[in-house]
Amino acid sequence: MADKCPVDHTAYKHFVPPKPSEQEEEKQTCPVDHTAYKHFVPPKTEDNDKQTCPVDPSAYQHFVPQKEGCDSDAIDASNNMPAVAQQSPHKDQKIPLGTDREVSSIPRATKDGEQKWIYPSEQMFFNAMRRKNWNPEERDMSVVVPIHNAVNEQAWVKILEWEKLHTTQCNQPKLVKFQGRPKDITPKARLRSWFGYALPFDRHDWTVDRCGERVTYVIDFYTGKRDPRRPEAVSFYLDVRPAFTPSGVWDRMRMAFKEFTS
Repeated sequence: MADKCPVDHTAYKHFVPPKPSEQEEEKQTCPVDHTAYKHFVPPKTEDNDKQTCPVDPSAYQHFVPQKEGCDSDAIDASNNMPAVAQQSPHKDQKIPLGTDREVSSIPRATKDGEQKWIYPSEQMFFNAMRRKNWNPEERDMSVVVPIHNAVNEQAWVKILEWEKLHTTQCNQPKLVKFQGRPKDITPKARLRSWFGYALPFDRHDWTVDRCGERVTYVIDFYTGKRDPRRPEAVSFYLDVRPAFTPSGVWDRMRMAFKEFTS
């Protein structure tokens, strides 16, 4: 599989340090982020599409080049991204971008012999953003891609903390697939918003293979507090926990007890 990446590229703008003017505006704004809602609204599409497809186009139309009809073979089902790496420069691209890809530390549950998930290159990241009708800057890719990769690694580390509860059952969990669900606000995130906290800018569900047993983890991605001493640095907070299933609830109780007694 050529294009594999466990975090939604629409989170791109959260990886770029704000402009000085934006930082000045933040000092006078309300502590509750009232613009958070826009992360859950998909880009507008034309309603007068003459061609229809049995697969919901909204699930993938922003990830692939426009084609005639419906071509499900163009999508990697494990990450909803193009199955073939898009490494060619975009037609409107101003400067060349790197095509090297970094191998992650995240084990991949697959039958084709591939051992690790592979992060996108600067060129692939840029192309993915343009396909989704975003307007990224080429010069930002050298900053965005490493941060994007680091967020993935952080998410996996947090999942492994939960998986330590099952080391006797499985000592090598693997990531099967992930699903971006930015419009589906979790009950926990909704409850936090009632107390004045900002909504997450993204949500993912990661499916993990626990040596034959598939379990799901929910990840809410938040923009963290900025360090006034380093205003150019970006900050993130990831709330990672098992999905609300009988086994997931039991794991949450076990983890809470473990933290309480430690």
